[in-house]
Amino acid sequence: MQRCLLGILMLIPATQVIACPADDTYLQVLGSGGPELTGRAQTSYLVWDHGKARVLIDAGPGSAINFGRARARFEDLQAIALTHLHTDHSADIVAFIKAGFFENRDQDLPLFGPDGASRFPATTEWAQALFDKEQGAYRYLARFVTDQEDASPYRLRPQDILPDGDTPTVAFNQAPLKLTAVTVGHGAVPALAWRVDLNHRAVVISGDTNGNGPALTNLAKHSGLLVAHNAVPEGAQGVERALHMPPSRIGEIAAISQPARLVLSHRMRRTLGQEQQTKRAIRQAYHGPLQFANDLDCIRIPATP
Repeated sequence: MQRCLLGILMLIPATQVIACPADDTYLQVLGSGGPELTGRAQTSYLVWDHGKARVLIDAGPGSAINFGRARARFEDLQAIALTHLHTDHSADIVAFIKAGFFENRDQDLPLFGPDGASRFPATTEWAQALFDKEQGAYRYLARFVTDQEDASPYRLRPQDILPDGDTPTVAFNQAPLKLTAVTVGHGAVPALAWRVDLNHRAVVISGDTNGNGPALTNLAKHSGLLVAHNAVPEGAQGVERALHMPPSRIGEIAAISQPARLVLSHRMRRTLGQEQQTKRAIRQAYHGPLQFANDLDCIRIPATP
């Protein structure tokens, strides 16, 4: 019995604090998984500027926990950007907003995300559905979005981003930070890829995309990091291929855009354990530095050329 209990305890990792160094600009992976219960937090990334957490990109389940483990402070964030509104990219938003009540934030917080289409609301409609004081699912948090007298010290400011074709749209530009988005194909789901430029360094987050068209390739040019989502294996077809790009397409995009480093994230059961096959497919076109993301990885963002 004691041996059995010891085995169970060994499966439970101790709480770790993993903060990025304060000496440079870093990307931290708060969630490297997809919409599965694999033990990985779901998709989320944090951009650090010399010890301050500046931009949160996506907020999948588990990301709020890892935000705390990274010793990030909610009041330091200048913006949140969502690639799209699938739950594995957005469901922890409510946890972040509620947590803001216990922090020292007193500045409004922009929340950027895609416009709506088909079965998906625009980001502004989605936020209203969550926080509206009359009909919102979390209407008790309406004070975080209202301008009325009972408003909180800060308010969430959702904004819809709808780039024109393959042309990038600048959503935020307050030197030294700039956020730029392009529309990417993710089946019928409105989706964006994001580029964060900070301190002459740039990281591009592909989000979920089938990789079709030139938009992501152009956005990733002259970037220090390209984070591509490794959600399907080579040979994926049908719905999977309409939603996600296989490793060979990731390699083609990286070969043209030439990031200083390629990072593979959004790792799912169908790609976990397939790392060697994934590398081989990517190496047909791209031969630069490559790594697979894990939760709480801290990656220095190289200077842009």
